[in-house]
This record gives sequence, C-alpha cells and structure tokens, in this order.
Amino acid sequence: MVSVPSPTHGAHSATAVEPPLPVKLVIAGGFGVGKTTAVGAISEIRPLTTEALITEVAAGVDDLTHTPGKTTTTVAMDFGVIMIDPKLKLYLFGTPGQDRFGFMWDDVVEGALGGLVIVDTRRLDDCYAAVDYFEHKDVPFAVAINAFDGEVQHDLDEVRWALDISEHVPLIVFDARETRSVRDALLVVLDVALSRAQSANPA
Repeated sequence: MVSVPSPTHGAHSATAVEPPLPVKLVIAGGFGVGKTTAVGAISEIRPLTTEALITEVAAGVDDLTHTPGKTTTTVAMDFGVIMIDPKLKLYLFGTPGQDRFGFMWDDVVEGALGGLVIVDTRRLDDCYAAVDYFEHKDVPFAVAINAFDGEVQHDLDEVRWALDISEHVPLIVFDARETRSVRDALLVVLDVALSRAQSANPA
C-alpha cells in the first residue's frame, strides 16, 4: 500500500526548488580586447557598463591604432548575469583595461571563482599584465584569443611563449561577439576552477 503524505507533512519539501549557486567570474584583458563585447554577448540581462567617452587627452594615452572606431572605454567595470543551468548562475565582472585603472582590479577580482583573460594577438604586449596578474593572485583562469574579423595573427604556441602562459593554463580561440563562443570559453574557466578545487580537496 502506498502511503500518501499529509498536506502538512512533506508537501512543501517535495515541491521546493533549490536556488541556483551564485558564482563570480571575471573577464579581464588589455584595452579594447573585447571584454565589454563578451559580457554583452552572453548576459541575460542588459549589461551594466561604466563606460566613458574617449577624450582627445585619453586618445593620446590609449593606443587606438587597432581600434580606430572605439569611442568609449570602461572606467570601472562591466557586469552581466547568465544561468548556465538551473543550478548555476554566473555573475560576470569585466575589468577596465587601461593600466591607470589597475588599482581597481583587486576589488573586482575579490571573491571570484576564476577568470577569463582575453587576448588580442595584434597587441600582445598589452595583454601580458592581465596574465601576470592572475598568475600572481593564484586565481584559476583561462586565456582566450579574440579572433577579430575571424583572424588570429599568431598560432597558439607562439602566444603561449610570448605571454609566458603556464602549460596548465588553457589557451583557446573564441569570438567575443558570439554568444555560444563566449559561453564555451566560460565553461573552460569553470572546468579549470573545478579541477583546482578537486585537487585541493580530494575525496
């Protein structure tokens, strides 16, 4: 005989839905590599951006050679949200790219499970600082080469050598404009963070 729970016993727990686990990820990189674009491509809410117009003075400081059409720049952070599945909700924070805003990185990265460092192969020198930052902070991360116009100037081995990226750090190619491509890159970061957690706390 099958027992039927009374209306006051077990009914609520049977229908209760666990809230998704909130996870913070950081999207970092140099000036104009595609951080704001990536957050905008994947976020399920209208992204919160803190962009300002690039003035003539700033244009003299920031190299616009490869981004001549860029008229704004992130001065604090970008913010977006995406549900990976019913159990996992990602909160995305994009860092400012210019060195003069580097003092804000510690606050943005605080509490992050991992990071995605976006690289523009046309300006590798501008991307080294972000890779170096995550290495020294010991935050799990992956490096994603943004394929501007579908092209990458150097192969993966050359980029890994040029930026001194450790062998255990995943290095991939993606398109910051494409939702699916950004999602796949974020999943790589989650895999890296999970592997780190499992190594630190073996069953």
